[in-house]
Amino acid sequence: MTLPADPSSPGHEVGADGPYLAAIGGGSGLAVLLRGLKSHMGGPERLTAVVTVADDGGSSGRLRRDFGVLPPGDIRNCIVALADDEDLLARLFQYRFANGEGLSGHSFGNLFLTALTGITGDFYQAILTAESILSVRGRILPSTLTDVRLRGTGSSGKVYEGESAVGRSGERLTHLELLPAAIPAFPPSAQALERADLILLGPGSLYTSILPNLLIPGILGAVRRSSARVVLILNLMTQPGETDSMSALDHLHAIDQHLGERLVDCVLVNAARPPEDTLGHYAEAGSELVRVDREALAARGVELVEEDLLAEGKLIRHDPAKLSRAALRLIETARGARA
Repeated sequence: MTLPADPSSPGHEVGADGPYLAAIGGGSGLAVLLRGLKSHMGGPERLTAVVTVADDGGSSGRLRRDFGVLPPGDIRNCIVALADDEDLLARLFQYRFANGEGLSGHSFGNLFLTALTGITGDFYQAILTAESILSVRGRILPSTLTDVRLRGTGSSGKVYEGESAVGRSGERLTHLELLPAAIPAFPPSAQALERADLILLGPGSLYTSILPNLLIPGILGAVRRSSARVVLILNLMTQPGETDSMSALDHLHAIDQHLGERLVDCVLVNAARPPEDTLGHYAEAGSELVRVDREALAARGVELVEEDLLAEGKLIRHDPAKLSRAALRLIETARGARA
C-alpha cells in the first residue's frame, strides 16, 4: 500500500478539529508509539492510551502484592513518554533505586503513583495528578480499575498463572483468560475507543500487553462498536518464551481465537532489515524477525502496510518518529476513506 505524504512534517500537525487516535497495549512498545505521536495530535484529548493492568512482575508486582494497588509500571512508562518535556521530572519518574532494603528495584514513579493512590484512594486520580505534574500531552487510561489476573493454557495443557508466567511459558498458548471473568471496563477507556478514528494495537507483547486489554468485554465491545480502522502494529522480533516462531499470520490467528474474527483491518510492519550481525545476536537469545505472510494476509482480506519503522542503533527497536509518521498517514487514509 502507498501512503499519502508525511502528515507529521512541519505544517501538517493535526488541528483542533483533527482526528482521535487510541492505542491499546502496555510495556515499552506502547511508550515508543506515544513518544512519537505526542507532538502531532493537536490536543491531549485526541491521543489516548488504553493500558493493561495485569502486570505482576518486578516493581509493579511487588507494589501490587504489598499495597493492593493496581500495577503502576506500564502506566508510568506512558506518562513519561507523553510528558511535555522528558527532562528532569520525567527522568525522576523513571529513576530506579539500585539498593536499599525494600527500595531496591523500585522506580520513583511507581512509588509516587502508589503513594497517591493511598492518599486519594483512587488509582485514576493518581494518574491524573502525575499527568498534571509532567504536563502530559495525551490521556493515559487503565483498561479497568479491577484487580485482574492473567491465566494462560499452553498446547501441552499446562496452566500458567499470572502475567509473568504467561510471558515465560515457552510454548504456544491455546487459551488466555482474565480472572475474575467479565470484569468491567473503565468507562472513559471504552468511550475513547468508541469515538476513535483509528485504533492501534501495540506495538507490544501479544499475550501480556495487547490481549489482556481486549479480553475485557467492555473494551472489546467498544472496539467493535467503533467505526475506526483497527491496526495491528506487528512486533519487529519474536519474543522468547511468548511468541517463539510466530509469524504475522500466527499473531492474527491468536487474536481471532481469543476475540473472534475480523477485529483487525490492517497490519503495519517494518520494511527495513536490521544488520545481519545484530540479527545474529538476537538469534543467540532465541529471537528472530517476525515472518510476514503476504499472500496469506491478503487471502484473509487484511490490508498490509509496510514502512521503514526501524530505529538506528545496536538494538532492534521501533523508531518513535518513523512509527508516528506511519500512524498519522494511516489516520489520514482512514479519514479520507470516510469523506
